[in-house]
Amino acid sequence: MRSISGMISSPFVRFVLSGGIAAGVNVLSRAALSTITSYSAAIVIAYLIGMTTAYGLMKLFVFEESGRRPEAEYLRFGLVNMVALAQVWLVSVGLARWLFPLVGFGFHPEAVAHVIGV
Repeated sequence: MRSISGMISSPFVRFVLSGGIAAGVNVLSRAALSTITSYSAAIVIAYLIGMTTAYGLMKLFVFEESGRRPEAEYLRFGLVNMVALAQVWLVSVGLARWLFPLVGFGFHPEAVAHVIGV
C-alpha cells in the first residue's frame, strides 16, 4: 500500500483533491450567496469563486510552470470554464425549478440540484 505522501506526490491525486476543495468552496459559497441574491445569480457568482479557488490550487499544486503571465493563464482557465459554468447553471436551475417540482422532490431542492450540477 502506498504511503499518504506517496499518493500526494501523484499529480492526479493533487488534481482530484484541488478540484474537490474547489467544488466544496463553490457549493458553500452558493449557500451563503443565496441568502443575499437569487439562486440563479448565486450559482454564477459561486462558480466564479470556486473556479478562482481551483485555479489557485491547481497553480500551486498541479500545473507546471508555463512561462505565461498569471493573468493570461487565468483568462485561458476562465474561458475553458465558461462551458462548465453553463452546464452547472443549466443542471442546477433545471433540476431545482423544473424537474424536482415535477416529480415532487422537496428535500432542499436548490442545494441538491446545485451539488448535482457541480
